[in-house]
Amino acid sequence: MDELTIDTTSGRFRGREREGTLFFGGLPFAAPPVGALRFHPPQPFPAKAGVRDARRVGRAAPQRPGGGLTSNRPIPFDEDCLFLNITTPACDAARRPVMVWIHGGDFRTGLGGIPWYAGTRFANSADIVVVTVNYRLGALGFTALGSLGAELKDAGNLGLLDQLAALDWVSKNIERFGGDPGCVTIAGESAGAFSVGALLASKRAEGLFQRAILESGAGHSCLEASAAEVVARRFCEILAIENAADLARPSVEAILDAQQQIDAEFYPRGTQQPLGGSIAPFYPVIDGRTLSERPIDAIRKGASAGIPVLIGTNAHEATLWLDGDFAPARLEATAKHFGSAHLAAVYREALPGASERALQVAMSTDNGFRIPALRLAEARANAPTPTFVYRFGWKSRAFGGRLGATHALEIPFVFDNLDKAGVDAFLGEGPLPQELASKMHAAWGAFIRSGDPSCEAVGDWPAYTAGERASMEFGETTGVLQDPDAPFRAAWDGLL
Repeated sequence: MDELTIDTTSGRFRGREREGTLFFGGLPFAAPPVGALRFHPPQPFPAKAGVRDARRVGRAAPQRPGGGLTSNRPIPFDEDCLFLNITTPACDAARRPVMVWIHGGDFRTGLGGIPWYAGTRFANSADIVVVTVNYRLGALGFTALGSLGAELKDAGNLGLLDQLAALDWVSKNIERFGGDPGCVTIAGESAGAFSVGALLASKRAEGLFQRAILESGAGHSCLEASAAEVVARRFCEILAIENAADLARPSVEAILDAQQQIDAEFYPRGTQQPLGGSIAPFYPVIDGRTLSERPIDAIRKGASAGIPVLIGTNAHEATLWLDGDFAPARLEATAKHFGSAHLAAVYREALPGASERALQVAMSTDNGFRIPALRLAEARANAPTPTFVYRFGWKSRAFGGRLGATHALEIPFVFDNLDKAGVDAFLGEGPLPQELASKMHAAWGAFIRSGDPSCEAVGDWPAYTAGERASMEFGETTGVLQDPDAPFRAAWDGLL
């Protein structure tokens, strides 16, 4: 058997060897969402005769440079973007555990094919098959256009439907790549973790995965239908769209321009958001179909109760977008914005001697990430499967140490990719923290394989319960902490 040429439901593809593994890139899991399929749910890919090249990743979804992992440089994109990439130890009958990784980027940027997400170490060290996926972003993936016609009723969650289509493709094809369709872990960071939270809550996802990992994201980040409709009306107004037929007319660049204009109008940083809370336009929508309610509420009612969950955050998430000097009055203003002036006093008392910037980072990190993660863990208190909580605290040395344990810093540790392009600039000068990467990589591998991250590298990792609230700390030292968030949890009751 030729392991580099594989038959799939999308046709026959030829991959390549890479670092002791087999790699297949740019595999189409759905038809190109272009022309008549723009703003419509993903459709099956029409398989073609012959062998197609699968040695490189496919193009990204349309996007503007937005910083983060894809930097401020333009990346190649195309509306024809529904591709996935597979790294496997071998295309045989071994039925290995599978991880499907959903990239982050605020639902606006990113792709599955960046070096940080390379699955070669998981394949080589843990005998795991790694799949990374693209999905439609921004206005093309999350504009609630149902008012233009019943055929557009799913348009607000096309990005999630793309992810579901990718999972369905994996279910039907991954065995041919040496994977087990009955042992699939969905995982993601930031918007990828928000996506995982949504998939945990969606009945459309039932049976497509058996475990879930959420890094710096939980189950709160979605738009109410009424807010999504406001965004959609403005989108149509900017582009002079009056009916469904008009949606095929604007160029991709015009759609991205409209998206940027709406972001500026509806999500002005640091002010009260017109849509409420801190949710931006072009996020997943509570549409009564893919999402019936906020994911956290569905999970609290028992959605995906049979799925073991690993969830956590970084200690200083907010340093990635908070910089500069902060006047004392700003903390009080931020606390009021988050819903309670009392929060400022709680943080000042719990963190004596901290700078105004450090206090602002701590409160903003908790608002956007830590407290939502703990809420999701607590929402699963009565689930028959365990929830494991972590906190990543290793501090970057870059930029004079101002980043700390910032947003996304844990990714190359999890993938054991500290040597990949761009990681060194994020870590800063000094010896590679390889020991920590090896521990995190081993724990994630153990969870993907068994549903329990306990392993020789980190020891016993107890599940999070309302009584114990165990949290594994990954930093200069690694170990279990009992309820490290105690000073702040009660202060956030009734908020978010």
